[in-house]
Amino acid sequence: MLYNIAGGIFLFEWGSYIFFTYPEWAIYGGIAMAIAAVSLINVLALANRSYIWTRVCKFIWPFLIVISLVRAIIMIVELQRGKAKINWECDNGQQLWPASEEAGYGGSTTMPSVICTAGFPTLWIVFIIALLVDFVFQLYMFFMTWRYEKLLQHYSSMKPSIGGYYYNA
Repeated sequence: MLYNIAGGIFLFEWGSYIFFTYPEWAIYGGIAMAIAAVSLINVLALANRSYIWTRVCKFIWPFLIVISLVRAIIMIVELQRGKAKINWECDNGQQLWPASEEAGYGGSTTMPSVICTAGFPTLWIVFIIALLVDFVFQLYMFFMTWRYEKLLQHYSSMKPSIGGYYYNA
């Protein structure tokens, strides 16, 4: 959840330096924030043993997983397509790509120096790994939600004990 918030903020703040079609970075950041919001609802639903919210999250997760997978593929392809532009930005004092600057995308922020220091291949690999980890975490959250919903369905008349086991009182 926190990594999605951090990724969304990164994309909202500095996405115009690595994605060059408006509002591409805002869409990617919005998807990250939506995943974080559903994760928060899911954590609260599991913590409060809420059957209704667990079912809501179980319904939403498959859609978010598919959207996130499509987003990951598009982000990787667009990063590869923008490789020359990112390298140009790094070679020219971390300024915004001229076409993006003319369109007014940059705002008041400057390009993070770590992108230029690490280089494009490192940035590309980090994005791929981060998107894969994000996908695995979402699958795991969906599995936990599905499993917990089944537990609530099958053991609704039973009471939990201290060890996490259920008994019939």
